[in-house]
Amino acid sequence: MSALRDKIFHGLEVVGEESEGEHGHFPDARPVEELMRYGFIPLDKPAGQPSHQVMAWVRQILGVSRAGHSGTLDPQATGLLPIGINEATKALTTLLIGPKQYYTVMRLHSPVPEAELDAVLSEFVGEIYQRPPQRSSVRRVTRTKAIYRMEKVSRSGNLVLLRVLCQAGTYVRKLVYDMGEVLGVGATMVELRRTRVSDVSEEGGLVRLHELALSMRRYREGGGEEGVRKVVWPIESALGHLKPLVAKDSAVDSVCHGAQLAVPGVARAHAELSTGDTVALYTQKGELVAVGQALLGIQELREVQKGLAMKAGRVIMRAGTYPKEWKSSD
Repeated sequence: MSALRDKIFHGLEVVGEESEGEHGHFPDARPVEELMRYGFIPLDKPAGQPSHQVMAWVRQILGVSRAGHSGTLDPQATGLLPIGINEATKALTTLLIGPKQYYTVMRLHSPVPEAELDAVLSEFVGEIYQRPPQRSSVRRVTRTKAIYRMEKVSRSGNLVLLRVLCQAGTYVRKLVYDMGEVLGVGATMVELRRTRVSDVSEEGGLVRLHELALSMRRYREGGGEEGVRKVVWPIESALGHLKPLVAKDSAVDSVCHGAQLAVPGVARAHAELSTGDTVALYTQKGELVAVGQALLGIQELREVQKGLAMKAGRVIMRAGTYPKEWKSSD
């Protein structure tokens, strides 16, 4: 069996007949060439390099035509840069649903009493208004962002180490600047490290560029697959923040061809599934098929026999991976 499949399926409720066949592969047992089609790399971005340059190096090291990342980091910033390979790039936008965590060093331009600093940090927890900085790649309009947690980890004079848990799209550099304005002394961000994106964090281990390059070279020289599998993970390992929905084998290919998942094609569902939830659709082996929106909650799935269960937004699995068991209209 598959440890990753068991993790995905933990606590799911069986709502339809299950009939797992011989097609497909468990996510953590894919052949390497298929892993390169549906792979994910929790890369530890080095300082001094823009995200697009790091992506170019990853494509070159892996020998793939397509790779994408979720959330640009400033050139001097380090930390988690989630990377999807080929088809897996389609699932990266779902990482924007969850929070991001950063450690940043704020330099105060003048001394500030501890109590005054703590008070301002507390003021910036919750919903804030933020306008992207001039050097940002997005339109500079004021928008609201959520700061879920702000922790002062340590302080040495005018240098303050902060841990910030925030909504995706928050500019930490601008956050530090705004706090400095409220304090009246000014403040500058001097270091930034991202440690979490949604449910992916550095606690699970990050991959460095040289580790990726060394593992791929050893694999190509006949050194085995173990090293590659340590640095390239199945995309399914990055989607723990989405509620799972499991399709019967007979329904998989129709979804890959653009059909919506109907109730008779559902094998399992999350026990707390609600209408409108963003969900990940899996095969009965635990392979990601698509991400989309639940059209029915768990109670309806228990009771109804027909209708649509899910609207697929992005289809990740390539058509033809599972056999066609549906009839096209004439």
